Amino acid sequence: MKLSEFKFDLPNSLIAAHPAENRDEARMMVLHRSSGKIEHKIFKDIVGYFGEGDVMVANDTMVFPARLYGRKEKTGAKIEVFLLRELNAEMHLWDVLVDPARKIRVGNKLYFGDGTLVAEVIDNTTSRGRTIRFLFDGDSAAFDKVVESLGETPLPKYIKRKVEPTDKERFQTIFAKNKGAVSAPTAGMHFTKQLVKRLQLKGVDMAFITLHIGLGTFRAVDVEDLTKHKTDSENFIVNTDVVNKVNTALDNKNKVCAVGTTAMRSLESAVSANNRLKEREGWTDRFIFPPYDFKICNAMVTNFQQPESTLLMMAAAFGGYDQVMKAYEVAKKEKYKFLTYGDALLIV
Repeated sequence: MKLSEFKFDLPNSLIAAHPAENRDEARMMVLHRSSGKIEHKIFKDIVGYFGEGDVMVANDTMVFPARLYGRKEKTGAKIEVFLLRELNAEMHLWDVLVDPARKIRVGNKLYFGDGTLVAEVIDNTTSRGRTIRFLFDGDSAAFDKVVESLGETPLPKYIKRKVEPTDKERFQTIFAKNKGAVSAPTAGMHFTKQLVKRLQLKGVDMAFITLHIGLGTFRAVDVEDLTKHKTDSENFIVNTDVVNKVNTALDNKNKVCAVGTTAMRSLESAVSANNRLKEREGWTDRFIFPPYDFKICNAMVTNFQQPESTLLMMAAAFGGYDQVMKAYEVAKKEKYKFLTYGDALLIV
């Protein structure tokens, strides 16, 4: 397929600046794959679509405050450093994005929080990418504490407002426990503890993969021919618990629902020769776009995504290109909210 087939106009008024007041009371569109039927619900109605023996697979990655503001040595110029990936914990070596990039060169020293933290630029990786080494004497735990105190919740740039204290909790799922993501797995942000309890009372099982969302989240598709697009690798874990739960559900012909594109990508990156899930830990650069034969899941929760994004492409591969693009037009007409803090789309 072509990139241009995923283009549509998204008015700024439909980009959610804040989340729903209560996580599980965001709106939810339901798209039935077999018929193309569309229903309009609220998120906690999701309980009605699953039952005994079904499994929901969510991402338990935890977002850390990845955006740091500092100053360049000598000139005092203000710079933004976005922490992407820790390369070496002992040396406090990180891959980062910097802004403005033209001012940040190899050898420059950067100061954060009145000199509480100092970093040295040691390599250029891309036009905006740098490798930096923090000149810090403590261990990883001590370093994490300093980043926690100086860093800012990494809201996407399309949310045109200042970060607020409530974002620290809301830009995180209730499942978050394994630190390492620079962006939240947004579909999971609609779940509350009460909603999970209601699902479990119906016999629905929760299972968790870990995929640390990184640079790929920020990379636009810039080739018309989608077969030529390469995604960045992201670290993921599919453990024994999720393998057992998912394979039991598949054997019993129950539903397996991916909560978000990161869960879906992880599951599809850990398929055995007999189309069952297998344990896997490593890196995935799996790029899913139509047509694609999904091996594990028969349901999916996602948010309404950006035009021409890999996330929209995956949803279209799962729900059917024509049906998903029609659903997006309906969402615009019905004033659903899009992107990170927006509403949900359940595809069953």
